[in-house]
Amino acid sequence: MPSFQEKVFQVVKKIPKGKVLTYKQVAQKAGRPLAWRAVGNILNKNKNPKIPCHRVIRSHGILGGYRSGPRKKAFLLKKEGAI
Repeated sequence: MPSFQEKVFQVVKKIPKGKVLTYKQVAQKAGRPLAWRAVGNILNKNKNPKIPCHRVIRSHGILGGYRSGPRKKAFLLKKEGAI
């Protein structure tokens, strides 16, 4: 059985370019609907560039955190046409 971290990474890998999910949506799809903070912590520690963590935002449309900083996250999302 995959760990919650692995499930989160699987969900995030499936987010297409130009689309976003919220931390809450990722938690729900990973099987733990109340674990949105855990999703944020997992993604913050990710160093794998194949997992597009920048495509996960806060529920109110605010970008939220990103390991490389909020400007980089905004840049990547604009480049992909998500914002």
